[in-house]
Amino acid sequence: MVLEIIGALYLAGEFGSSFYVWVSQIGVILTALALGYFVGGALADRGGRLPMLAGLLFAAGAVTFLIPVFAKRLVRALIARHPPDQDIPLLWQKLDPALGSALIFLLPCFVLAMLSPCMVRLATRRLAHVGRVSGLIYAASTSGSIAGVFASGYLLIDQMSLSAIFRAMGVLTGLLGILCLCLNRRWAGDSPPPSA
Repeated sequence: MVLEIIGALYLAGEFGSSFYVWVSQIGVILTALALGYFVGGALADRGGRLPMLAGLLFAAGAVTFLIPVFAKRLVRALIARHPPDQDIPLLWQKLDPALGSALIFLLPCFVLAMLSPCMVRLATRRLAHVGRVSGLIYAASTSGSIAGVFASGYLLIDQMSLSAIFRAMGVLTGLLGILCLCLNRRWAGDSPPPSA
């Protein structure tokens, strides 16, 4: 949700604060979530493990961290397609923010969405507990999203630049990947040795 809210503010700075910017950002993020849940479910069925979660977190964190580096050039290239001495057609006023949002935010949000199905697979030991475990994971995810909305809207935007927020979110995501690797080592060390 931090990427969605802060991303919409970022796009508004480039495309103007129009209704189309918010529609584009929400639509792209929902698309990323739907695709990520689907692909994440397929990965989970192949035996998702903590190192895989760590890899996903590192990938999403790296792209998020680099948003300030590449995003402005992408958006300006989109805008530069239109002749400067002519009004931008209404169709492109609607579609350009969606294209900009997709180029910048689709990939990291897609990768982050893959995490939930993989976490359900990791946390579920018996089929009888799948409902409870998946409900707990999605409730925790939604609670984190709620916290992200209020933190980004009331705290982060007042204290940090947009670029700094993207970088901080990238670092935090990468640190979660490191935590996954540490947990994996600990659990691997706690497992009993194979019987002879």
